[in-house]
Amino acid sequence: MNRAWTDYFQQIPNPGVGGLLEILVLSVMFYYAILFFRGTRGAQVLLGFVTAVVAMLVVTRIFNLDTLNWLLQQMSVYLVVAFLVIFQPEIRRALAELGKQHVFATTERERGVLDEILQAVSRLAADKMGALIAIEREIGTRAVQETGVRLDAAVSAELLATIFYPRTELHDGGVIIAGDRIRAAGCVYPLSSRDIGKTGTRHRAAVGLSEESDALVIVVSEETGAISLAYRGRLIRGLEEERLRRILSSVLLRSAKTQSRWQRFRRNLDLSAEGLARTDDMMEREFENPPPNP
Repeated sequence: MNRAWTDYFQQIPNPGVGGLLEILVLSVMFYYAILFFRGTRGAQVLLGFVTAVVAMLVVTRIFNLDTLNWLLQQMSVYLVVAFLVIFQPEIRRALAELGKQHVFATTERERGVLDEILQAVSRLAADKMGALIAIEREIGTRAVQETGVRLDAAVSAELLATIFYPRTELHDGGVIIAGDRIRAAGCVYPLSSRDIGKTGTRHRAAVGLSEESDALVIVVSEETGAISLAYRGRLIRGLEEERLRRILSSVLLRSAKTQSRWQRFRRNLDLSAEGLARTDDMMEREFENPPPNP
């Protein structure tokens, strides 16, 4: 077996400048792929997919399984196609993020929109009226908006409360907010297939939308009035209004400082590792410190 490993490594050519450049490019690609997949339902599938392929390649090399090695080579194109099909939602999200633009800036107008949303959520929770509110960020939700009724109305606590009043036509669906406008109501969110415990359809829908976009989705339970927040396929339950305000402010309100063209280019393409991970790291701390049970 040691001889097999020695022969295998001797076949690897000595990398020149071009080889080192290829290693660097591939490392960066894998790094950002991990960031894109982290926290999604595709992460475990990707890990299993890569583990299975690598294990088969190693076994065929060590034991000189020529037939199996030939089959793997012939199947390489089909494996790529399978990868594209299996991870189509994650790939779509990754491509969308390359051209993302920041929706919120730190101005009084945007803070006012956030205040209206929080007032509505507080009122809905107090009255135990179920609600599902998605705040769109950089990745568009047009496909979800098309499942509901287009509104294009200014965000207000009164309108949000009216939409989710039990006797209205739109109360069973979800709302999509983009910028300072309510784009649509009565929308059907995609349902998550993951196990998120004993939750209702609203919570499963909130997690489902957060898996397929970078939206923040607020859920108000119709049974208990409890407030939850879904982000990237995860759910924070039992949020108090002040904690919800802190989370939404941290994620949505951006600094409006003047930046050079290069700084804007880096920000929009999210080439900065710190910029890429800032929101996820902040949300990860929230998930690691859940609210105490009432």
